[in-house]
Amino acid sequence: MRVILAHNHFNINGGAEVFYHEVGRVLSENNHEVAYFSPLDEVVNSVWQEYFPKTQEYKKTNVFQGIANVKNLIYNKETKLNFERLVNDFKPDLVHVFSVHIRLTPSFFEICEKRNIPLIMSCNDYKHICPNYKLFQNNQLCESCKGGKFYNAALKRCSKNSLKYSVASTIEAYVHDRLGIYKEKVDLFLFASNFMANKTEEFWKDTSFEWDILKNPFKSNCKFTDNTHEDYILYFGRLIEEKGVDVLIKAMELCPDVKLKIVGTGPQEEELKHLAETLKLKNVEFLGSKWGDDLNQILAKSLLVVVPSLWHENFPYVILQSFDFGKAVLATNRGGIPEMVKNEEFGFIYNANDYLELSRKIIFATKNKSKIIEMGKNAKSYVDRSFNDEVFYSDLKRVYARVL
Repeated sequence: MRVILAHNHFNINGGAEVFYHEVGRVLSENNHEVAYFSPLDEVVNSVWQEYFPKTQEYKKTNVFQGIANVKNLIYNKETKLNFERLVNDFKPDLVHVFSVHIRLTPSFFEICEKRNIPLIMSCNDYKHICPNYKLFQNNQLCESCKGGKFYNAALKRCSKNSLKYSVASTIEAYVHDRLGIYKEKVDLFLFASNFMANKTEEFWKDTSFEWDILKNPFKSNCKFTDNTHEDYILYFGRLIEEKGVDVLIKAMELCPDVKLKIVGTGPQEEELKHLAETLKLKNVEFLGSKWGDDLNQILAKSLLVVVPSLWHENFPYVILQSFDFGKAVLATNRGGIPEMVKNEEFGFIYNANDYLELSRKIIFATKNKSKIIEMGKNAKSYVDRSFNDEVFYSDLKRVYARVL
């Protein structure tokens, strides 16, 4: 089988790019031919880069230039032409796309339709139904654009709190809806959680579309089996509004005997440090950015991991990373999280924004360490059994077979 994989970034910047390359790796290792399609506006090293289109750097324009050039961010003609060259030369049996908005743009979907090439789209966020991709705005859940009311994105400046981005996102949503980019040109949508699939059905209640579940690839490989730990809980990830770290810090005021280590950086970092100082907390430590072995050592020694997300996270990698180290997870009831963290089996679920409930769960965990360790063992067994190349390849073949 010959497969083209398309994504906005060829280089790995986060979990979405890991997904892109892991699909390619698993396919290649099972003797399928894979071609990649990404923008050329970054330094890349790929045998396929001669087909990569140049894309516009939107953030460097002012609001008027941005709006004037928005057509290139909605429907990039160079992307379409380069993709057609790739199709002519590679002759794929199937095209599997990931995030392609703004940079590549979905202009090349029309080539798949014209050539009768099956098109599958993996959705890692809500961009197909929400202009700002998060269903979250001004520190709360938001579904104002449901029913095609995309103008609310501009009125609320919901994309990066910027008029330029929000107007562009509004126009983009209306154009893609009018062209039937998603509802008519994608043969099969893949979601990692039932929550995202059901939310899409809710938004598109008058549209029939095909979907399936394909959990993100994750290779369980941690051999750590020592159940010893130090007396601290851990948050690791971006320090940004929708992650709910402020709620966690408020909960720590009610848990003075529990230590919290925070690993990560982001736009909310200084605000969160100020909150901890204002509350005069001595039990919260900001460690900054940590990767690789440095992060692994901190994770391995923690009692449990907290995932306090306020937005509807789809399939957060931090949960699988935590499970891989045999760590129970304390997480919110948002998005696909409860499908991953089975309450009282792999950890605990609490109501997002409820720092009082969160504090009670934290105190319970530190007073019942044997139970927490047992949950971590359950989580490790689950991730070892359910996340490996064999399981992922079997699922990938199944979903591809639906359109071939």
